[in-house]
Amino acid sequence: QLQLVESGGGLVQPGGSLRLACEASGFTLDYYSVGWFRQTPGKEREVVSCINNNGVSLNYADSVRGRFTISRDNAKNTVYLQMNGLKPEDTAVYYCAASTFALLGPFPMCPTESEWRYWGQGTQVTVSS
Repeated sequence: QLQLVESGGGLVQPGGSLRLACEASGFTLDYYSVGWFRQTPGKEREVVSCINNNGVSLNYADSVRGRFTISRDNAKNTVYLQMNGLKPEDTAVYYCAASTFALLGPFPMCPTESEWRYWGQGTQVTVSS
């Protein structure tokens, strides 16, 4: 069974940090691009970041650029999202997604929600004092 499982969410104070992990089971992530998305109640799911299978091509939403870092460890079949300088507006359910398309160029445009094939169940991130 192909599955993505997110972990690492929680409650953190403004300015704090969290590291989310997206682990694949039932398939190897080596050939997959991975994206991180987030969603708040009543809003559409928005892309946060994405990374190509080789870890070289990656990009971020403007709202998180400079604060979040996406990375991957194919040996662990896991993609990470390091989130620093968290703000209350970062509060959301965070999802990872995977698909076999290639992300071209050093700063590729991250595909929209409908283009990703596999999804995790999400992990809640709450930024509050």
